[in-house]
Amino acid sequence: MFFYADNMMKFAFCEEFNDDEYDEGYSIMGVGFDSTTSYKSGARYGPKAVREASYNFEQYNLRFDTSVTATSYDIGDVQAVPGNYQETDKMIYNTVNELLEMNLTPITIGGEHTITYGILRALHDYDPDLFENLVVVHLDAHFDMRDEYLGEKCSHASVLRRVHELNPKEIIQIGIRSAEYEEHEYVKACDDITYFSSHQLQKDSGELFDKLNDINSPVYITVDIDVLDPSYAPSVGTPASCGLTPMMLEDIIYVLSSKDVCGLDVVEVASDRVGDLTSVNAAKVIYDFLSLQD
Repeated sequence: MFFYADNMMKFAFCEEFNDDEYDEGYSIMGVGFDSTTSYKSGARYGPKAVREASYNFEQYNLRFDTSVTATSYDIGDVQAVPGNYQETDKMIYNTVNELLEMNLTPITIGGEHTITYGILRALHDYDPDLFENLVVVHLDAHFDMRDEYLGEKCSHASVLRRVHELNPKEIIQIGIRSAEYEEHEYVKACDDITYFSSHQLQKDSGELFDKLNDINSPVYITVDIDVLDPSYAPSVGTPASCGLTPMMLEDIIYVLSSKDVCGLDVVEVASDRVGDLTSVNAAKVIYDFLSLQD
């Protein structure tokens, strides 16, 4: 065994997985799928880029005065079928279901945002009672609440609409700054959806943090990295100006990490080179979250 060799095909600080002997903890997996991307393609390379960027961090997290000690395993990538969302979704669903059976909490690296639906559908079917009380916290530049986009019901622009149809307790959307009129009207008409625009947060973020601090239900976190301003995350599928800063994202993850988190995904990373800011900031979301777990 090469004790002093790093494997950049897995996320930093992960332990080797042995399915005959493992502890409860977190399972990191990639899903390199981007077949409904409508602007900048390349999110299929996100899992590799984010893993590589994770080796930029120290095990000690200065911001939180903690170290990454949580048990986590990187199981590799779920097989994706380019151009076939239904088959890819089926494989995501089956993989997540198996992880839940093993008491491993899924952390997923995308890939485009459609992958979130398969993960949450697995959570829904695995534990319907938990899902009834689940709060989905969605960080994104876009609502992703269209009923369909370019004729597709399952698209990166409609994924949260499909999630809403699974009937979680609540969806909290953060950083929104781009929308279609009809989806905005849909969101405003739903009592179980609350949103905070990036412009609102720029003026005053107190209401958001009060809302997050008051959560006393299980939480699923989905982070489209385009929630950040393009100056911090330029390599995304659908960039939108006037976004959040990495520091605010860090503060949000800090609050959510203390909740009963049932899963986390970071999606829409389309980095195509080493050291790209997008993959560094995406890796930091997972790094910060793991730094705050026992």
